[in-house]
Amino acid sequence: MTGQAEEKRCFALAERLQKLIAAAGLCSRRTAEEWIAAGRVRVNGETATVGQSADPETDTICVDGVPVTPPERRVYLMLNKPEGVVSASTDKRDTTVVDLIGDAYPRRELFPVGRLDKTSTGFVLLTDDGTFAHDILAPRRHVSKTYTVVIDTPLTEEMKAGFAAGVTLADGTALSPAEASALTPDGLTVRVLLRQGVYHQIKRMFGVYGAGVNALHRDAIGGLALDESLAPGQWRELTADEVAKITTG
Repeated sequence: MTGQAEEKRCFALAERLQKLIAAAGLCSRRTAEEWIAAGRVRVNGETATVGQSADPETDTICVDGVPVTPPERRVYLMLNKPEGVVSASTDKRDTTVVDLIGDAYPRRELFPVGRLDKTSTGFVLLTDDGTFAHDILAPRRHVSKTYTVVIDTPLTEEMKAGFAAGVTLADGTALSPAEASALTPDGLTVRVLLRQGVYHQIKRMFGVYGAGVNALHRDAIGGLALDESLAPGQWRELTADEVAKITTG
């Protein structure tokens, strides 16, 4: 270990050990895995295994018998966005999703991961973890988002097939395949699942077929659904398991 790593350090772990050792600045994740495989890492005095996680409240980790300093814990929040609030960190005219959090996390630079239109409602994810946000938004990850959409023209088989094949917008932008299915017998309330994010995407997709969007509500991000107990404007922290679910859908 380096001289820096030889200082006494201790920390509680919320994620896999190799990720947390790397986040503490000791080495890369690959090297951390090698240290774990070589038996150099212990959790609560017991030799750790690759892929192991630990409880942030009760467990500690040591490398070569030396405790390790924890990285700062990040914040992950689920917010039920009301209509009229903008998905931004700051805005000179309108209330933002970050404004709704108030002073609960002083000195934290919270921001929304992705956007919902001002008139749209539902699940907004807020965090101060830029790496996590980048992973969620990266096209290669294809993290899904699920919406309930009210349209002014009944959903047709042509729309469903077009969404599944990948809609080409009026400006020539070719979109990835999506899913659309009717939630009501009249076909006016629709479930839409996307795996990419383009400005006003759902409105523009339905617009290709001459349909307008009257309301849009985001129900889920990845494998994590919006907590139904959260009233519009309310929010809560996510558990470690819930954060992990976001990347599974």
